[in-house]
Amino acid sequence: MFDTLSLGRRPGSMRTVERKVPSPSRIGLDLIAIEEGSEIDLDLRLESVSEGVLVTGSVRVDALGECSRCLESFTEPVDVYLTELFAYPNSVTEQTTEDDEVYRVENDLIDLEPVLVNAVGLELPLQPLCSDDCAGLCPECGIRLAIAESGHRHETMDPRWAGLAAKFGAGSEEPSSQIDSSNNEEK
Repeated sequence: MFDTLSLGRRPGSMRTVERKVPSPSRIGLDLIAIEEGSEIDLDLRLESVSEGVLVTGSVRVDALGECSRCLESFTEPVDVYLTELFAYPNSVTEQTTEDDEVYRVENDLIDLEPVLVNAVGLELPLQPLCSDDCAGLCPECGIRLAIAESGHRHETMDPRWAGLAAKFGAGSEEPSSQIDSSNNEEK
């Protein structure tokens, strides 16, 4: 909550606010979010305009996440630029918009929490990655491919091909010349 009483209602009057505030709640998704109590850096300008208080400025905070490919934890800085109008009571803007379309000045106070939740929440990725080139996990053994040896792979056979492989001796210790000669005899 920010007090706008000292700002006044004369259009053009302005005040800057630099503050570190704790996150009021967890903001984000399952894989990445701003945890409750995380420090949010606010560098804002509150400007009185004819219809209300225009809030502009930057918000910086660190989000804690889990990579959607390799499941490693990581921290990602989030920088958001805000521009939001808080309408005065009985202003034309307040009277002509729905309740959920514009924020309002109430008792000379503005509540930035819903603005922060919307702005920061929209900035967070739906599928966060620890790095752009994250290779993920090996589908066979689950090791992170970033730490696996180069050329990491597993020799597995698709069960649908197992019968055919057995017929032609794939995986057996017979030399291929014996398999070829037995195939020629059958023809």
